[in-house]
Order: sequence, then C-alpha cells, then structure tokens
Amino acid sequence: MIYESEELRETLRMIEAEHLDIRAVTMGISLRDCPTDDLHTTCGRVYEKITRSAERLVAVAGEVQGAFGVPITNKRISVTPIALVGEPTRAASYVPLAETLDRAGEELGIDYVAGFSAHVEKGITPGDAVLLDSIPEALSVTRRVCSSVNVATTRAGINMDAIGRMGRIIKNLAERTAAEGGIGCAKLVVFANIPDDNPFVAGAIHGIGEGDRVINVGVSGPGVVLSAIKRLREGGRKVDLGDVAETIKRMAFKVTRAGELIGREVVRRLGGGVRFGIVDLSLAPTPAIGDSVAEILEALGLERAGAPGSTAALALITDAVKKGGVMASSYVGGLSGAFIPVSEDHAMDQAVRCGALTLEKLEAMTAVCSVGLDMVCVPGDTSAETISAVIADEIAIGVVNNKTTAVRMIPVPGKVVGDQVVFGGLLGQACIMPVSRFRSDEFVRMGGRIPAPIISLRN
Repeated sequence: MIYESEELRETLRMIEAEHLDIRAVTMGISLRDCPTDDLHTTCGRVYEKITRSAERLVAVAGEVQGAFGVPITNKRISVTPIALVGEPTRAASYVPLAETLDRAGEELGIDYVAGFSAHVEKGITPGDAVLLDSIPEALSVTRRVCSSVNVATTRAGINMDAIGRMGRIIKNLAERTAAEGGIGCAKLVVFANIPDDNPFVAGAIHGIGEGDRVINVGVSGPGVVLSAIKRLREGGRKVDLGDVAETIKRMAFKVTRAGELIGREVVRRLGGGVRFGIVDLSLAPTPAIGDSVAEILEALGLERAGAPGSTAALALITDAVKKGGVMASSYVGGLSGAFIPVSEDHAMDQAVRCGALTLEKLEAMTAVCSVGLDMVCVPGDTSAETISAVIADEIAIGVVNNKTTAVRMIPVPGKVVGDQVVFGGLLGQACIMPVSRFRSDEFVRMGGRIPAPIISLRN
C-alpha cells in the first residue's frame, strides 16, 4: 500500500480530534488440528496452539501503535467454533474448554477470546447440544470468553428449536451473573448468516474455511463521520442527502485505508506464516460523546434517534460506509456498516429514555444496519419464550433479506422498565426497555424449522 503525505496528515487529524481508532486487531486461529477423543488432551492442545500462535500479538500491536500513533483499543483472538473442537471428546460439558481459552487469553494479555460457538441453523448435533448447555456456566466463570450461536441462514432457514433453547440459555446466564447486572449476556450473540471473519466481539469466530492464522482488523469511525457531516452542513452552502452520502463514502474510504495499513503492518512484523484477512469498517460507537451513531442520525436533522426517518437515515449511512470501504480495499469483510448497540451509544440510551426509541423501532432499523438488536436491556422478569420470540423476529429479518442480523439481549435481574443499569467501560449503560406484554409462548414451543425463503433457490 502506498500512502501520500496528505493522506497521512488527514489520518492523524482523525485520530487526534475525531475518535478514530483501530477497535480490534483480531488473530483468527484454526483449532482444526487440536481435537482428540480425550477432553483433557484436547484442552492441552488448544492451549498450546493458541499461546504459540499469538505469543507476540500484543507486543507487535503495541509496536505498531507506537510507530504509527494509531490507538489499537483491543487485541483479540477468535478460534474455530468450539462445538467442532469438543465433539470428538464426547465430553458432557465444554466448560473446561472455555476455561482453557480464558487461561490462554490471560497468559497472552488478550482482551477477549471468541469462538465458544456453534452453527445450528439446520440441526443440532450431540456436540452442539453440549456446547449450548455449557454456555451459561462457561460465560459466568470466565472473563474473556465470548460465545455466538448461528441459528439460521438464508440457505437453510430458521432453526426454531435452537431459538427456543437460546431464550432459556440467556435467562440462565443472566441469573448466574445477576450481581453484575446480567453482564454475562453481553458476551453472547445469537446470529443469522454469521460471517466467518468478523473481528468484533462477541460474535467473532474463525470460520472453517479460513487459514491457519489470520489477522482481521476492525476499524471504528463514528466520530470521523459525525465531524465530516457537521463540517458539511456548516459550510455555508446548500447540501442535500446525496451530498451527505458522498461525504460519508469519502471518509469511509480514508478510514478503511488506515485500517488496512495497520493490519498489514501487524502481519509483516509477526511473520511466521500469519496472513492478512480483512478490514471490517464498522461505525461501532463507544459511550464517549462525539463517538455515536445516534449523534450522526441527529446531525442529519432528526430530533432524536428513533424519530420517523431514522431507518432511512441509517440506510444511507450504512450503504455509504460499505461503498467507501469497498473502494478503499479489496479485502473488506466482517460486518462493515453501522452498529446500533443501545448501551454502548450514549445518544441511543438517551433516545430510549425520552421515548423516541422503542424496541419495535429499533427492530425496524436493524433491517438496514450491520448487526441487529445489540446490547438491548429488558426487564429481568421477561420470559424465556418472549426472548426467543424477539430473537426469531430479528433472525427472520436477516434470513429474508439475505444479510447478517444478530441479537445481544440482556434481561437484567431485578430491573423493571425505566430503571438504569451501568456496566462500565465500552459496554456503557442503558435504560431498561419495555417488551410487549402479549405472549408468544405457543408459537415458540411449536419448534421445528422455518423453511428457507424462496430467494435461497439461486442455483
């Protein structure tokens, strides 16, 4: 990659004034060579493979951050879905594997280890079932481990049996971590059409089609986009939404270039067969003021995120981000677009507090964002069936629209509508959102598989 001096100066300005950061440098590690028929032996091989593969990751990321002056917020690892790694052991629980991942992450100084995961979109194998049953305990006894479960794809349809189980798993996990506001649920995502190369947690995995060791980079730029829109609108000339889209596209181009530069430099310094994978350009907010997707929506003329027009504005933003990223790099992947996590975006939380943003409006907005219902906090007494039904609605949006959608929902024990829960750090805080009082229990309990939509027949 060749950088002009003006491009480098622009990147430095974005870092200093507009919250540009490399949100994650994630090393994907294949564990396909680790399974054995003994759980203890498998755990040993997993620990050895991860610690050997990523032993220099944190140090090299620090070197690159110092050399380029670009903040790297998190160093992460993703692994082959653990349901595949654990199944040959025929163990009754995969909690020891989760503890192994956590121990390896601690040894390496890694922020998160993702991939305590299963793909169950068309059915549940014995190994998948063990992993699902292990999630509540595994995520409550580990600090770094994150889990994702893919319950649907456009090609396979929707596994309602799996979605029914996920409602109960989320409730169990919330209760196990009740002392911390149900925070264990922040490390669990339910997906449709999960990508194999996502560097963002909690949904990162290292897909089975990936190489042995791959670096994927997640770049976050809400502050950059927000500042660009403000400059555009304050520039003294009449602008329309087409001008806004072009501005966002140009900023996304610059941010993506910066992300790929950092990723490739990390790979170069690591050496030893590590390959560059993708750069994921996602407008991933933080609780900081000025680093918010909701503030971008409001800069476009909406009184609050959630007001009429929010879905159209979010569609504009997401599309422009993707176009700018694709122009900048041939290796854009992961999720790449706009995230709308409620607790992690201070202006989203404010929109919930004042009644501008409801769960139903948020669901509508997820039809055009990059992920889905993310970091949504609901009353602790919300039933498992209702949680499953909300998941089913969101997953259906992904399946029918042939896109990734996901749910990261937290039924906060002891909290009711209007209460506040504070997680701290990047997880932020949130107002408890109301959920429909009308029940969906019988629908969820019917189970089975919702067939793939007609658009899946593309051969």
